[in-house]
Amino acid sequence: MVTIVGLSGSLRRHSYNSGLIRAAGARAPEGVTIDIASIAGIPLYDGDVEAQDGIPPAVATLKDRIAAADGLLIATPEYNNSIPGVLKNAIDWASRPPADSGRVFADKPVAVIGASPGGFGTILSQTAWLPVLRSLGCRQWSGGRLLVSRAGKAFDAEGELTDPAVLTQLEEFVAAFAASLHRGG
Repeated sequence: MVTIVGLSGSLRRHSYNSGLIRAAGARAPEGVTIDIASIAGIPLYDGDVEAQDGIPPAVATLKDRIAAADGLLIATPEYNNSIPGVLKNAIDWASRPPADSGRVFADKPVAVIGASPGGFGTILSQTAWLPVLRSLGCRQWSGGRLLVSRAGKAFDAEGELTDPAVLTQLEEFVAAFAASLHRGG
């Protein structure tokens, strides 16, 4: 059994990227579980808060889920041609304290996908994640690419992925990522 944590970088209720993660979970191949995690409830990172109160419970839960998984699937929006702040904040918290970062991220296979209303999908955001993931010691999976452009046409009003071609691409992407995890990443 392969377990992949699916993490959307959006807090919006009908988010395209949350819809991608849900669709990935629904279409995962046999023997693969997509454990859908959330960044909701994670406060803005503040070193003083960390020093005084430690790691917030929502962060501790996210860290444990990522650490226990075989891989991480990030669905990233693209805001102002880069990484969304709320998702970067969650990853920053999850890397704290530095002595525990390796337990969570070291050698963790990570695949990045994304959906955007624009014409270029999330290519700039996905590219911006590369140095972040590298600095955390993750293994960026580069066996495929999924960029959903003009997402308003691929998702319904509730953020559910409905486009048959994109559903097929997503299914193939998840199957290939999962197969790489079977082989050891």
